Amino acid sequence: MRVASLLLASYLVGSLPTSYLAGRLAGVDLRKRGSGNLGGTNVYRVLGWKAAVPVVLVDVSKGLLPTWLFPTWDAHATAGLALAYGLCAIAGHIWSVFLRFHGGKGVATSGGVLMALAPVAVLVGGLLWAGVVLATRTVSLASLSAATVIPILAYLFDAPISTVVFSAGLAALVWYTHRENLGRLRRGEELRFGADRGGEGGTPPGRGP
Repeated sequence: MRVASLLLASYLVGSLPTSYLAGRLAGVDLRKRGSGNLGGTNVYRVLGWKAAVPVVLVDVSKGLLPTWLFPTWDAHATAGLALAYGLCAIAGHIWSVFLRFHGGKGVATSGGVLMALAPVAVLVGGLLWAGVVLATRTVSLASLSAATVIPILAYLFDAPISTVVFSAGLAALVWYTHRENLGRLRRGEELRFGADRGGEGGTPPGRGP
């Protein structure tokens, strides 16, 4: 019963619609502005960095806390349960019960889960993400790059095989949720970081990074 309750709690924590709430506090619906995605990048694009930074920090925490903290509440918890709690949190972010099972891409929340499981791999992957953003100003490309290398890094840094497999699964999920971005990247239409701040013009609303 406790495990089932914590799995549900993980999903509900992940479902907290951080970006949507930030937009509503500013009087805008982020689903209709910028890229149309409920993620930290679109918050920055439409509302600026002062709104985006706390949103990203909360989204990371939505993955980190259930994965790291919830297993400590059960004396019989296993590494598999930590993975399950993290996956439920990610699912909540992508398919939020508060937004009729819609949400963001899950990149920040996935990063929070992996911070609890493979911190060194995530640190290196985060540096790669920042480097790609600085070089290309394209957050979706940076997210795809980091998601791809983190399973490799987790393996190289001797993370448990369950964590390696889990991170590979998350990488596949990130690629799946970015399938529209991939099309825009091929066509040269992907929005760049720092562009389209008012949400006017540019690519029609879609689920951006």
